Amino acid sequence: MILRTILHSWGTVVASRSPIESKLVPPLSGEDFLLSLGSRVRELRNTRGMTRKTLAQESNVSERHLAQLESGEGNISILLLRRIAAVLGVSLEELFAPEEDEPERNDRQLASQKRSILRFIERLPSHRLEEAAARLMRDFGPEQNQRLARIALVGLRGAGKSTLGSKAAAERNVPFIELDQEIEKDTGMPLAEIFSLYGQSGYRAIEKRTLERVLRASERAVISVGGGIVSEKETYDYLLAHCYTIWLKAQPEEHMSRVIAQGDFRAMAGSDRAMEDLRRILESREPLYRKADASVDTSGESVEETFTKLKAALAAAAQ
Repeated sequence: MILRTILHSWGTVVASRSPIESKLVPPLSGEDFLLSLGSRVRELRNTRGMTRKTLAQESNVSERHLAQLESGEGNISILLLRRIAAVLGVSLEELFAPEEDEPERNDRQLASQKRSILRFIERLPSHRLEEAAARLMRDFGPEQNQRLARIALVGLRGAGKSTLGSKAAAERNVPFIELDQEIEKDTGMPLAEIFSLYGQSGYRAIEKRTLERVLRASERAVISVGGGIVSEKETYDYLLAHCYTIWLKAQPEEHMSRVIAQGDFRAMAGSDRAMEDLRRILESREPLYRKADASVDTSGESVEETFTKLKAALAAAAQ
């Protein structure tokens, strides 16, 4: 009956705090204390978006015990309370905290939210930490407004990057830039010849230099980039950090039909299994494309319908 002992000493604990830390309040009755404690646990759980079942599982406390505690009917042991407090990311003292005024409550909730974020990050596997850090910097860093001024469209050929990109640029009254064309300007030769002379790695190095130049010169723009840029981590990270990036995606069959309509067979030249190759490429790149800030599915829709979806995604980003 450890909680009963805590009840008797409650007034003393509260009185021992400094005037700055809290107000002196009279001791609570046992019934009032349990009701207050249950309400506090329920409030903390709801603040963290946890169900009662989740809290019970993570703290190894039965859901029945937890329900009794939150209703003010349970006299749970201090050891179980300590496990519950750990999962909620608070100390036992914070769990037993009396009612606070609004500023104190806000400060406590802010500190609790920070701890919850840290606990979430600590649970991430090591290979996801870099991605989480990059996402936080992109979404909440000081360069966010500048990122939103430059829209980058990524995706496989045939997704609609040129068509939708030029329309978006015209509506926003900013330049439309196709990175492939800028690479050809910088080198003075077509892409196929660049690949032939310098190979894949050489082309990717040129692509990165051109991207850096374009972004330095363009504070506001809509940019269409090659579908394979996501395979070069350093270049893709640079793009994600400096542009608001949207993945235009479509079904493989639509990619293929649009590419055929354009008369462009660069990636499929000499292959008898073009569709299989396209599916494989799309599957391998999909996790990388998903790192974009947003996605717009262009499958089975007209240009105007898809453009409406793109504008909605940009409006949501601006908000």
